[in-house]
Amino acid sequence: MHPIEVLERYWNYTSFRPLQEDIITSVLENEDTFALLPTGGGKSICFQIPALIKDGICIVVSPLIALMKDQVNTLKQKGIKAIALTSGMSYSDLDTQLDNCIYGNYKFLYLSPERLQQSIVQERIQQMKVNLIAVDEAHCISQWGNDFRPAYKHISTLRQLHPQVTCIALTATAKHNVINDIVENLDFVNPKIFKASFERSNISYQVIHTDDKLFQLEHILNRYKGSSIIYVRNRRATNDIHNYLEAKGFSSTFYHGGITNKEKQERLQQWLNGLKEIMVATTAFGMGIDKADVKTVIHFNLPESLESYYQEAGRVGRDGKLAHAIILKQHIDEDRLRSQFLSALPSVDFVKKVYIKLCNYFQVAYGEGENGTHQFDFKSFCTAYNLNPSLTYNALLILDRNSIITLTQHFNFRTKIQFLTTNTMLFQYLEKHLDLNTLVKVLLRTYGGIFDYETKVNLNLVIQKANLSEPKVVAQLKQLEKDEIISLQMANTDSEITFLKPREDDVTINPIAKTIKQQHQLKHKQVEAVLNYGKNDSVCKNQQLLSYFGEKAKKVCGQCSVCVEKVSNRKEQPRIDISNQLLKALRTEDLSSRQLLKAINCTEKELLQSLSELIEIKQIKITQANTYTLI
Repeated sequence: MHPIEVLERYWNYTSFRPLQEDIITSVLENEDTFALLPTGGGKSICFQIPALIKDGICIVVSPLIALMKDQVNTLKQKGIKAIALTSGMSYSDLDTQLDNCIYGNYKFLYLSPERLQQSIVQERIQQMKVNLIAVDEAHCISQWGNDFRPAYKHISTLRQLHPQVTCIALTATAKHNVINDIVENLDFVNPKIFKASFERSNISYQVIHTDDKLFQLEHILNRYKGSSIIYVRNRRATNDIHNYLEAKGFSSTFYHGGITNKEKQERLQQWLNGLKEIMVATTAFGMGIDKADVKTVIHFNLPESLESYYQEAGRVGRDGKLAHAIILKQHIDEDRLRSQFLSALPSVDFVKKVYIKLCNYFQVAYGEGENGTHQFDFKSFCTAYNLNPSLTYNALLILDRNSIITLTQHFNFRTKIQFLTTNTMLFQYLEKHLDLNTLVKVLLRTYGGIFDYETKVNLNLVIQKANLSEPKVVAQLKQLEKDEIISLQMANTDSEITFLKPREDDVTINPIAKTIKQQHQLKHKQVEAVLNYGKNDSVCKNQQLLSYFGEKAKKVCGQCSVCVEKVSNRKEQPRIDISNQLLKALRTEDLSSRQLLKAINCTEKELLQSLSELIEIKQIKITQANTYTLI
């Protein structure tokens, strides 16, 4: 079957995006292939189509569990057999799934680089008829790549298991030295290298300097109507800004790692289907989501790196129409960025300290603990050992990235329940508490031994069966406990930790010390690059981004904040027009600068300059109410 026929059959497209067909042809000709395609460039099709054409199964290595699940679900919806080996899978389930890959005519096996290190996985892969090895987010293989993961170094094991099988590496962001690292580590022979330009000519990159971000946010959303994403630094900010926008009449929702999977799906669908126009989210949102008509991406805070900014900003304008990627910047943001991402970089000694405290917290004995999984309350852990939360969180991420632990962040309840009363007394109690009937019946029908012993209860299942809200179920359980009807153990946790290696303290941490120091150096360079990008108002923003990724722009873009400002400064007439509009607006009533900015089509900087000039020539003045009035 020809690639274009596969594209039409499964994706309903009649043509490929730039470089896709060349990359697919290279893979079909059994050439080791490197593909650098920008966000939204259609990387997954480049390995999925050749894998569907070839006989056998494609092994896809990816560090992103959520993205693996999304791609597997999408393939299944197309009638293509695919499996993802995710964390939390029991040994028997893993055994069954691997057998399915050998005997069940599956076309795709998705797994993490950490999972690839398991002997059972390697043994079964050796038995599979592998037609292609695809390494997604391949920049993770390089110590100088964004989000370096040492486990990626072991992907070459796949090539040893199947030395004749072609390999394709894919990424959206990689500098020249990173590309060389990828090619070398994956043992490519005479690779075909395809690099799409980083230029997105339909995106207007803007940095807006302001002391009032919320007002600027409102002004931008009114000016650029359409689907939007607002990226913020933390979970609380997603809720706060969502509430602010809703109060101002905007249609918005919010998304972060702490909401339930059900809430994530509901809110994602609302935004994808246009029921909610604005998504306020942490940077965890957007990976693998292809919404073509996003008009604006706004970073409420400075991004942590230009690599992540390019990916997040690249979620606008995939339909090819003019779109806007905007950073809102205050004068204090530079210090905040350094504080969050540089001051909070843990030393090797601190990482070692956190690891030992973590082992003590879960009572892991020396030489033991491997593959043990524990519910983890981050706040309680920090409080117990008087640890700085920011430093500790970053230390946990380092331990996760270096395959010492797996940190899974979610929100759940670990619940154990036992009924303490007799059947007769229980029903007498329920006659006086009718509102508890539904919950009690669900518990009794779902868990047979709940009268005889403490029983682990899946609270999400109970909530679903009872058709009650989570707060309602929790409140009712506490009422039953208070009335001595049940014993209740409920540990409120926000994460789950799995130890991937036995506890050996220094022996566990010392091998990753060099990696930690290298990553700290890289983070310093990345933060300084972001700060320079925010401050540089003399060079076209598009040229700055392209230069960072080693590409030279042929000309200025003409639409970024720097280019627009230069054009504005060359024209004298608009300033007079703005002044005339200001005077006209103030004839009827006194107005604040916010009200004037809403009434006049100009930037905040242009408005303030015109107001300053009119005050200087004594045509207007500021009132005690901080509004402007005619003299």
